[in-house]
Amino acid sequence: MKLLKELLYKAGLTGVHGTTELGITEVCFDSRKAKDGVVFVATRGTQSDGHRFINDVIEKGCKAIVCEEMPVERKEGITYVSVGDSAFALSIMAANFFDNPSEKLKLVGVTGTNGKTTTTTLLYQLFRKSGNSVGLLSTVRNKINDEEISATHTTPDSVQLNALLARMVAEGCTYCFMEVSSHAVAQKRIAGLKFTGAVFTNLTHDHLDYHKTFGEYLKAKKAFFDGLSEEAFALTNTDDKNGNVMIQNTRARKYSYSLKSMSDYKCRLIENHFEGLILNIDGHEVLCRLVGSFNAYNLMAAYATAVLLGQDKMQVLTQLSNLDSVEGRFDYLTSKKKIVGVVDYAHTPDALENVLKTIHDVSGQGKIITVVGCGGDRDSTKRPVMAKIACEMSDKVILTSDNPRSEDPAEIIRAMEKGIAIGETRKALSIIDRKEAIKTAVSIAQPGDVILIAGKGHEKYQEIKGVRTPFDDKEILGEMFQLFD
Repeated sequence: MKLLKELLYKAGLTGVHGTTELGITEVCFDSRKAKDGVVFVATRGTQSDGHRFINDVIEKGCKAIVCEEMPVERKEGITYVSVGDSAFALSIMAANFFDNPSEKLKLVGVTGTNGKTTTTTLLYQLFRKSGNSVGLLSTVRNKINDEEISATHTTPDSVQLNALLARMVAEGCTYCFMEVSSHAVAQKRIAGLKFTGAVFTNLTHDHLDYHKTFGEYLKAKKAFFDGLSEEAFALTNTDDKNGNVMIQNTRARKYSYSLKSMSDYKCRLIENHFEGLILNIDGHEVLCRLVGSFNAYNLMAAYATAVLLGQDKMQVLTQLSNLDSVEGRFDYLTSKKKIVGVVDYAHTPDALENVLKTIHDVSGQGKIITVVGCGGDRDSTKRPVMAKIACEMSDKVILTSDNPRSEDPAEIIRAMEKGIAIGETRKALSIIDRKEAIKTAVSIAQPGDVILIAGKGHEKYQEIKGVRTPFDDKEILGEMFQLFD
């Protein structure tokens, strides 16, 4: 239990009505979790405004309310605290409630459109294999040493986030590697966290349904670096034109990595095939299990971060050879008929282009068959772009459902079809049922061909009309290989 006044330290108070000497057992922003001993923080979300539920949570027993607008009518015995930004206050209060766990380990955040999950997971593997106690917060999974905790968001809400960090500290973790999404920055979920370092991978078209413009998306990513302290490091990919923009106003120590341009940590791609990569990193040749030039960037980000955290350079280079690819990221299997199937999370135009380019680089003379869809209730502007890229870089394309969510899957596919040039239409099929689409791809494939199933990667479900049903691209692909072998 903490006193309310302890939780409010640095939370941006603008007014107080009542006593702050109250004992608090939990911080919450979900009115459904309200009860006696809980301080309710009224935040403004995209779907609802917590201020509407203040009277409801009081009826449930809450005696402490934090809000941006002080209610005109205030009930006796209730403490009302006004703040300038309730989302910011929530994060600060969550950090204070859990004794600021980010200050008790080395926390590194990785941000960018693509590569966040792979880079954080590679860092987790690298440090764990070196005998360190490590935490991981990623899209695919959260981990505390070897214990796995399911992940529901790229970056958890600020209360969950600090609770997880506190558990990591209690379990003896000295490092934590976490994905930092643009949503998390914009929604102040990482406010109050102390980062030892920040890593930028790249920035391409994504999340414009939320940020509205590319400029606002960039601004959200940049804000992460703007908030770093002088003691932290900022590591950026200088081959991405936005790399230098990220660090324009940061107080952190600046470092860079690249494959093409001048940088502090330099890599040259020697060989790229289905068995892995051969890289020259800072003058040393390294064989890695991961495939594709995009993974060369992810490996470089992990390598540079580890060195900046004080790890021995030669030990890190040795460990890079032992790191495994991440589930659903260029995850492939081969049928008895020598057809290769690749499952990849590519759900942005840039990611799709990268994975298709890699397939071209590592495959032989066979054809490339791409199965791809776009998620519903998300950035609709990328739908025709995704289809255009798929058709330009594949021999055959099957447009299908991803996670339609509340949208009509046929409408999503029609939006994708608008990106296909007249001369490319003969390449494309539209099959709404994703399983049937994968089955069709396997049925038309010949020995030596490569099938790419893009968009869902590690996900084990498909969401249609708000209902999630089990669906695993790799599992379905394996079933179809057996059916047609």
